Parts: sequence; structure tokens; C-alpha cells
Amino acid sequence: MNFEIIQTEKGDLSYCRMDNETVSTSSAFLDLMMNCPTETMVLDKEALHKDFFELRTGLAGEILQKISNYQRRLVVLGNYENIEGKSLNDFIYESNKAGKVVFIKTIQEAIKLLK
Repeated sequence: MNFEIIQTEKGDLSYCRMDNETVSTSSAFLDLMMNCPTETMVLDKEALHKDFFELRTGLAGEILQKISNYQRRLVVLGNYENIEGKSLNDFIYESNKAGKVVFIKTIQEAIKLLK
């Protein structure tokens, strides 16, 4: 994994490139977050294990709790237009509204939503 620092008007972002790895546990996410050189980490959607997007597994909740506890921000880049589950749609909507964890297509769009 490596981090690319991107400077924005809302602070520096660290775009983490995972090299075909996925984050499949909250402890793996915590390790990644602790190595992140900025307050805001950017990941591609594919870097998160599919269990993250199946809310009943609890992985998303555990990861968001880490973000909250350590006062960090997370951007997850990907296409979220064709999500079928109402719970996941609601989760993404509420997360984007709060602005600490953002699910969006581009970094430019994410910067607008970050708080």
C-alpha cells in the first residue's frame, strides 16, 4: 500500500492505493488508518471487503466507529448509483449528509461533501 497526498481547501487527503488487498476486518482498517499521514483517507470502493457493504455483518459500523473515535474522515470512491438495498442506500445518504464518511464517484465531489 502507498499513500498519495492531495492538497485541498478542506485539508490534505491521503489517497491509499491497496495493491489488490482488501480491508476485511476493523483491526485491518485501524492499522491502515494509523499509517495514514493525514486526517482524511481516500480509498477505492474495491479496497473494502464486500462485507462492508452488507450492513448486517457489522463491518461498516465497526469501521465508522473507528473513524469517529479517532476524529478522522474517510472517502470511499466508487459508483453508488445502482444500489438495490434500501438500508445501504440510506446508510450512504446519511453518511454523505454528515460529511465525515463520504461515498462518491470523484475526489472533487467528495471535497464538496467533507465537513
